[in-house]
Amino acid sequence: ELTALRRISAEIGAITSFTGLVRDINDDDAVSSLFLEHYPGMTEKQIGLIVAEASQRWQVIGATVIHRVGLLTPGDEIVFVAVASRHRGDAFDAAEFIMDYLKTRATFWKKEQTQEGDRWLTTRESDVEAAAEWQLPDGQVDL
Repeated sequence: ELTALRRISAEIGAITSFTGLVRDINDDDAVSSLFLEHYPGMTEKQIGLIVAEASQRWQVIGATVIHRVGLLTPGDEIVFVAVASRHRGDAFDAAEFIMDYLKTRATFWKKEQTQEGDRWLTTRESDVEAAAEWQLPDGQVDL
């Protein structure tokens, strides 16, 4: 994926990437698996809008977002985000923005399996707060 981004333009001076993994412990409980569902068509559209918003805010030359769905186990890769830009600051900020918005705006539903049973996960307050930090000065969000 990084090689494909690098080939987009000779102007690229930085590529930032993030890979999220399924944790083996959540809320002090051992996690045996994580099942992700999504709304086909809508989820991809939302991801596209998030990347477009990042591209309007920063000098993004290219971006790749891969989010897995289905049954995953601890240690599995769940999400990959890479952003190419002329400068590292834009690449880092855009990648962080994309992740914060994926966690709060994209239509994914997560169900964990633990020894205590299955449970649906809700958006963490810390993720909502992180996404709120990206709001424009007038409080509006372009999505």
